[in-house]
Amino acid sequence: MDIKQLLIQYWGYSNFRPKQEEIIHSIMVGKDTLALLPTGGGKSITYQIPGLKMDGLCLVITPLIALMKDQVANLKKRKIEAIAIYSGMNSYETDIAWNQCTHGNAKFLYLSPERLSSPSFINRIPKLNVNLIAVDEAHCISQWGYDFRPSYLNINELRAYLPKVPVLALTATATTDVVKDIQDKLQFKKHNVIWQTFNRSNLVYFVSFEEDKMGTLLRMMNKQDGSGIIYVRSRRKTAEIATFLVKNSISAVHYHAGLNSGERDRRQADWMSGEVRIMVATNAFGMGIDKPDVSFVVHLDLPDNLEAYFQEAGRAGRDQQKAFAVLLWEKADISDLHKNFELSYPPVETIKNVYQALGNYYRLAVGSGKGESFDFDLIDFSHNYNFQSKIAYNSLKFLERESYVLLNEGVHSPTRVHIRMTGNDLYKFQVANSRYDIFIKFLLRTYSGMFDGLVRISLSQIAKAFNSDSKQVHLMLESLHKLEVIDYQPEKTKPQITYLDERLPLNDLRISPEVYKNRKAVAKNRVKSVIEYTTTVNKCRNQLLLAYFGEAIGTRCGKCDVCLLRNKSDLSELEFDYVVDIVKPILSSKHIPLEELLYEVNWDDVNNLLAAISWLRDNDKIREDDQHRLYWNLNID
Repeated sequence: MDIKQLLIQYWGYSNFRPKQEEIIHSIMVGKDTLALLPTGGGKSITYQIPGLKMDGLCLVITPLIALMKDQVANLKKRKIEAIAIYSGMNSYETDIAWNQCTHGNAKFLYLSPERLSSPSFINRIPKLNVNLIAVDEAHCISQWGYDFRPSYLNINELRAYLPKVPVLALTATATTDVVKDIQDKLQFKKHNVIWQTFNRSNLVYFVSFEEDKMGTLLRMMNKQDGSGIIYVRSRRKTAEIATFLVKNSISAVHYHAGLNSGERDRRQADWMSGEVRIMVATNAFGMGIDKPDVSFVVHLDLPDNLEAYFQEAGRAGRDQQKAFAVLLWEKADISDLHKNFELSYPPVETIKNVYQALGNYYRLAVGSGKGESFDFDLIDFSHNYNFQSKIAYNSLKFLERESYVLLNEGVHSPTRVHIRMTGNDLYKFQVANSRYDIFIKFLLRTYSGMFDGLVRISLSQIAKAFNSDSKQVHLMLESLHKLEVIDYQPEKTKPQITYLDERLPLNDLRISPEVYKNRKAVAKNRVKSVIEYTTTVNKCRNQLLLAYFGEAIGTRCGKCDVCLLRNKSDLSELEFDYVVDIVKPILSSKHIPLEELLYEVNWDDVNNLLAAISWLRDNDKIREDDQHRLYWNLNID
């Protein structure tokens, strides 16, 4: 079956999206390939089709457990066998998963990068017939990337064990430096980049300085049709803004990592189905979401970097219809962005204190804890050890980037059971323990596949059948687990902390001052880029974003806020930029009358010069003082 037939049979699409087929062919002939596809560009199909077509197992490395689970579930819906192994699973769960890979018919194995260096994985590599290594979120391997994770560097070790297996690296956001670094770090035999333009011709970018954001937002929601996403920085604001919209007769719900997983799933499903129009969320929402008819994405707070902004804004207009990416800001947002940046890099001593407190919180002895996972309550932890919660959270995220711990924010894991005893041993146990006999028989009748692996069960369904309650069913399952009859995994909804290494003595915790300094400097430049994008008045928004990712485009989009206002001035782009380059430095340094400005500029075409100045005045870039002297409004660049 050729790749087009696979696409039709398993995904129901008659044609590939741009660049997908080229990427697949590159992999099929054994070339290491870096695929740069924008958000919504269909990255997963570029490894799923060749992984399915070629003999053997495709390894997929991704840091996002929620996305990993979604991908596995989607493949299984298409009758394609897929397995996921990630930090937080116990040894018994991983043993079952490995057996399904080595002795079953699994075609895809999703792994978190932390797993790659574990002895259990390295020992099993020779038994796995690997046909492709797919590296999702590949920018994580680069120290110049916005989400660098040292655990991604473990991927290099795979190349020694699997020298003939091609690597497909995938990302939606990478600057030119990161593109080169990804290929170097992954030891590409030959640099090979296939990229689709980042230019989203149907997406209109708007940036607006607003002192009354909520009033502007409400007018936008009443004017713009369709569903949308509103991004804010804090959990508190998600609830406040959703409540404000509902009070004004606009259907909305809020979403953040602090909600339990069941509630998050319900709200996401309501929004996906169209029952709810607006999702107000933190950046915890959106990864892996493929809703084609989102007509607008609004940011009410400034993002930390343009990579995140481009990815979040790109969730609008995936159906190729006209859509809007809107950023509303006020002067205080700039200082808030600087403040959040500083909070994101707590002092090294504070990070070490948080690490020490975390070990004490779980009463872990030095030298223990590796691979263990624990429920985590940030508020309780911060209160117990007198940390500001934001400082504690950012310290943990830094420790995560250094591969000491992993913070999983409330990934839902349902109640599951696997019967460990063989059929004959189980029969003997039931005969010898009559109090468990009927209960075990009910499990076997109700849920199939329990001898093969962990199977999802419902405590409430079982309780109803026995005229009991979920607590009693839980106790019965725990008892059978202790007797080693079954493996019982209770439902998990809380955030989890996983120790990626044993707890170290504080003196052995290594955080290089030089690495810390370099990462902070790189992050600071990203903040600067956000501010430049937000406050720029004379450059097309689309051109600015594309230039940030190393893509030059000669023409303005003609649709963003800058272009629309510029179009009214009847000046060419070259003429307008020339005027701004001359006028801005003069008016930024002093207040002068119009006649004196015209004299200093000394441009032959006075009419065009006056037209540009008039446009700049109309749009509050140039102001006039009480003595009728002109000056540049520094508040908005």
